[in-house]
Amino acid sequence: MIRSLTLATFVAACGAPAPKGSTDPNATVTTGPSVEAAKGGQPAYPGPVPVYADDPVQGSARAWVTVVEFSDFQCPFCSRASTTLERVQKEYGPDNVRLVWKNYPLAFHPHARPAAEVAAGVFATAGNDAFWRFEKIAFDAQKDLGDDFLVRYAASAGANAQAIEAGLKSHTWAQRVARDEALGKELGVEGTPGFLINGVFFSGAQPFENFKEEIDKELAQAKELAAKGVPRESIYAAASAANFKKRATEAGADDEAEKPDLTVFNVPVGKSPIKGSPDALVTIVEFSDFQCPYCKRVESTLKNVEAKYGSKVRFVWKNQPLPFHLRAEPAAEFASEARSQQGDAGFWTAHDKMFAAEGLEDGHLYGIASEMKLDIAKVKLAMAAHAHKESINADVDLAEDLQANGTPHFFINGRRMVGSQPIEKFVAVINEELAKSEALVAKGVKPAAVYETIIKNGVVSVAADHEQREVPAAAKGAPFKGSNTAKVVIYQFSDFQCPYCARVEPTLTDVMKAYGARVKLVWRDYPLPMHPHAQLAAEAAREALAQQGMNGFWKMHDLLYAAQREPEGLNRKGLDACAREMKLDMVKWNTALEKRAHKAAVDADVAAGHAAKLDGTPAFVINGTLVTGAQPYANFRRAIERALSEAK
Repeated sequence: MIRSLTLATFVAACGAPAPKGSTDPNATVTTGPSVEAAKGGQPAYPGPVPVYADDPVQGSARAWVTVVEFSDFQCPFCSRASTTLERVQKEYGPDNVRLVWKNYPLAFHPHARPAAEVAAGVFATAGNDAFWRFEKIAFDAQKDLGDDFLVRYAASAGANAQAIEAGLKSHTWAQRVARDEALGKELGVEGTPGFLINGVFFSGAQPFENFKEEIDKELAQAKELAAKGVPRESIYAAASAANFKKRATEAGADDEAEKPDLTVFNVPVGKSPIKGSPDALVTIVEFSDFQCPYCKRVESTLKNVEAKYGSKVRFVWKNQPLPFHLRAEPAAEFASEARSQQGDAGFWTAHDKMFAAEGLEDGHLYGIASEMKLDIAKVKLAMAAHAHKESINADVDLAEDLQANGTPHFFINGRRMVGSQPIEKFVAVINEELAKSEALVAKGVKPAAVYETIIKNGVVSVAADHEQREVPAAAKGAPFKGSNTAKVVIYQFSDFQCPYCARVEPTLTDVMKAYGARVKLVWRDYPLPMHPHAQLAAEAAREALAQQGMNGFWKMHDLLYAAQREPEGLNRKGLDACAREMKLDMVKWNTALEKRAHKAAVDADVAAGHAAKLDGTPAFVINGTLVTGAQPYANFRRAIERALSEAK
């Protein structure tokens, strides 16, 4: 599905005409996210939805209609849509329709991101045709998308297997995938497959007839543009800009009918970097990410705001490194260390230089450190040790409380503004807030106290309440990691055949590295009825526990999750292979599995999960607080920190 876009999103995405009442009478439709968003500054075909030089393409750049597809290799609906698009290309031909691929791996598909990275690697190392061969192979073999399979598919498509394997391990093409994701999120893509047909949104694996209806409509409009003198090579830019402008106008009518959101949030300045006068009457708090192209794009707008209002406005920075921006967290650490060495002035210098830099790899950051005359040894140590993670995590937690879920995200005297908005949007809110602040000063409030006065009764949190669940204690001898006397107990309800359970395992490894003896992670079996091999796999792990103790259980645990990607998977033959690899007593093994010796123990955990009303896996109960799904590390960290605090 693709959600409806507000006027603000359209304006931010494609530079559509300023809304009614804009101070810029000459505002025009321009291209969308700039070419600088492309790695290495590669050229793009202009349009609200850019087509970069390193995007896989089928069809001519002079095609009347361009179909931009946001897709996920593990999504069955994307696979189905791929077949429909083959028919589209056959019936219309390359001169009429061009297909452009954009990666959009969904979070709940554990193999989708690695597949996207491999696909980007195939394109980078073997070319456009090889990518499309890989696309077909991967969709045809969608049930087997483990890393080893992906490397084999890449080789079958014509790429060098060793190069792809090395690139996958080092995430060489992760930023390439992240660029597509960032564009999709900015445009409002929420699911796959999602399409933009000359800029018109079209979602889902729809039948050929539906594609044909929309394509025919756009073909006719494109030819009308050509009749008006638009060059063939400029058709996509003109058609998509016109469609975005039309949608923005329609969305604008809806926006104007809505009352502005005047909600004030209590967004503390805290110890964050500040730029501007303490007597400023308007405070703009920005949650931002140094690797986000839209955060970079809004910087010029913020500088214009600063120039326009001078000492009347101050800026406060909050870190919100997004998980899919691999260099965002190191960049946040670097900026924090620059501040540690040179104060707020040092932070803002590093801030400006990073947004202007060609990249954010360690070499780029060390180069900036040298320019700023920072102590590079301290910079390297701070980044390696994550010396500033506490303050960065505090910002991320605050963003979660306020549901500041994307970047850039602003609070202007506590009022929310989302995205890379044009200056008119900022000016409208700032002027309103200036008037309110001046009224407070006239009543005797000191300028330095205005912000705190405005936000003191503001909304503190809009995050969902933390669900509490009671879980019966685990049986004596249940598998666990950490300390048996820890004050925080994490009950992990999991299923060996569940791909999301496998996906969360690296995060749990990070949790145990970070908290060690402060937590106790207890395994609880929760095989789901839809997974035919999960029950016996759980019993198999219990037999490994019986024969080789706790270490044996966790070794079998790792083997079973790895077996998900193997041809034999978790059927009896696959389980036996795991047992032989561990050198278990196969006589005892066969007897235990055939007589279902551990079924009662597994069933007891299932009963505990039912009693706690758990409806899926993985599910975690952390000192009574429920955390569901393959959540990122930050969500576990926050729940654990809360539990540690309450346990004191």
